[in-house]
Formats: sequence, structure tokens, C-alpha cells
Amino acid sequence: MPELAVENITKSFHGTTVLEDIDFTVADGEFFTLLGPSGCGKSTTLSCVAGLEHPDSGTIRVGDEVFFDGLPRTAVPPEGRNLGLVFQSYALWPHMTIADNLALPLKLRKVAKAEQRRLIDDALTKVDMAHLRDRYPHQLSGGQQQRVALARGIVYSPGVLLLDEPLSNLDAKMRGQARMWLKDLQREVGITTVYVTHDQIEAMSLSDRIAVFMHGRLQQVGTPVEVYETPATPEVAGFIGRCNLLDGRIDEESPADAKTLRVELGTTGRHLRVVRTDTAPAPGEAATVGLRSERITLTDRTDAEGDHADVNVLRARIEQCSYTGARFEYVLTIGDLRVHAESAVRHTGPEISLVIRPEDCLLYPRAT
Repeated sequence: MPELAVENITKSFHGTTVLEDIDFTVADGEFFTLLGPSGCGKSTTLSCVAGLEHPDSGTIRVGDEVFFDGLPRTAVPPEGRNLGLVFQSYALWPHMTIADNLALPLKLRKVAKAEQRRLIDDALTKVDMAHLRDRYPHQLSGGQQQRVALARGIVYSPGVLLLDEPLSNLDAKMRGQARMWLKDLQREVGITTVYVTHDQIEAMSLSDRIAVFMHGRLQQVGTPVEVYETPATPEVAGFIGRCNLLDGRIDEESPADAKTLRVELGTTGRHLRVVRTDTAPAPGEAATVGLRSERITLTDRTDAEGDHADVNVLRARIEQCSYTGARFEYVLTIGDLRVHAESAVRHTGPEISLVIRPEDCLLYPRAT
């Protein structure tokens, strides 16, 4: 399977820029996810790759074949791109059997009838739906319809498979099962796949790499571990998982440890020691500290600071506690700052100590 290259794509609707300088490459056989909130540009990017939308500028190619080039103006129509596309709605023809739904793209490509049957049987076997080939879409469950849509997307061996939130119509339990099945299918077929979702769990569990979109711009491309552990921007940190973003200022006073910096947290009068980075703001400059809720250790002890000289200990007030089954989730306040934390232990409060390691703090210059 060939690689997909999207180079410097821009796109506007009615004078409003919705994609700005989007640039990424999907390797042969890779499962690559476009992740971001609604309206960030991820589905528009997928539509540009599919040929359903034309960018204003940039280049899109699969292998050596150019699908779009802004200069000179070149645009291969969708039917000429040999791409598999699965929509959120599945888009199955209700008056056709499952086998006939899969036969349609083969007929359009003028595949011989004998070969059609072989390809349909092979695709339905891959998704474990061969025994239902003569049923109609309304006779299938949502999960079965999703499998049929995927089988139709791979039946003609496309160069790249494009998936636009294909699991969003399933309930939570079925989505979990479908994620595992979809990843197994992609590995078995070995097809280069571009997947669009706003669901972080889907992106983290399915992807070889993730491209995080915000406001029509590409914020970061990396493995699931990279975008979670070392998010490039506060926006990525805030979107992936639950991360507290605390505004402060780099303290003028140099800490005793040269590997760390002290950040004064807002107007609380409290400080956090964080690991120094190459892009850290200078003393006196505004900063934002990212702190994931699961990296905070909670303790009822009021003297915890004496036992943790190498970490931060902050005293906070418990404002809310919610039981989610696997853990307790807390809303805490430190002065005028609100902090989310989680723990396997129920703490009754009214106050609690937060133990935070400097290496668990993410440090960013504060955006102006």
C-alpha cells in the first residue's frame, strides 16, 4: 500500500479559513488518526483527501500519484482516486441486500461477475458477515451495519481507507468491542488508514500516530504516548485526557535545584517547582503549568510537606467529590484556582494535601 502525503493544504469557505497550512504524511500500512473537537477541520481535511472538497492550495498525493495540486491546478475526481471511504452514517442502500451493497462499487469499476462474488465473499469473511450476505440493512444491528460499511470500503482493495467517525453511532460498550475488532481488521488487511474522531480513547487505542487539530491548524503529530506525555501546546494538553491548566509567573527567585524552576500560581501566594525546559519563560514572565489529574497524589496528612522535600505539597479545599466506579474524582480549590484530581481513595475533607512531582508538571509560555 502507498503512503499518503498532505502538503501545505489551506481551505476557506466564504472568506473564512477553516484549514491553514496542514502538512502530514501517513506511512504505508499506518493507522493515522485526525483528532480534535467539533469544527477543528479534521473532517474537512478528510474530504479534501477524498476529493469531496478541493483545497485552495497545497498538494495531496498517494504514492507517486498526485490527486490535487494547487499550482498547476490539478484535481482528480473522487471516483479516480481509488480510496475507500466509510461515513458516520454508513450510507448503505436500504433496498439492496448486503451482497448487492458491496457489489455496487465493483460494478462501477466494471469487475467481472465471477470476480465480484469472490471479492464480496472475501470482504464479508474478513468482517465476519458472510452468513448475512442476503439480508437487508434494516435487518442488521448497528454494529453489523458498521461492519458491512467497512467491508464495502475494502472490497475493491483501495490504496487508502478513509474513516469518518464510523463508531460514533454505536453505544459505549459496542464501541469498545468495535475498536478492538477494527484494529485487528486493519492489521490483517494491512491497508493505510486515515481515521477521523473527536473521541480521545478511540484515537489513543487505535492509532499508530495521531494528528491533533485545533481551530483549523495542526497542533501536533506524534504517537499516542508522545501526544499524551509531551503535548506540544496547552491546547493539546487540555484536550487529551484531563489536564489542569494553571496560570502563573516564573518566580524571580532562583530555586536551589538548577534543573527546576519555581512558578508562582496566580494570586494564591503558592508555588510549584517544575522541571526546566528549553522553551521555559524567563524569570518574571507569564507561564502556564499543565498538570494531569491522575498525576496528583492526595493525602489527608497535614504534615506531608516534611516527608516530601523533593516534591511539591499544596494544601487545597475539597469542593466536590464524585464516585465513578473505578475512582473518585475531586474538584479542589487552591485560593482562586480550581484543580481536578482523582484517587482510588475516598477523602472526606474539608481540606487535603496535594503531592505533585516536578517532573509531572508541563510548562508552557502563556499565550498572549
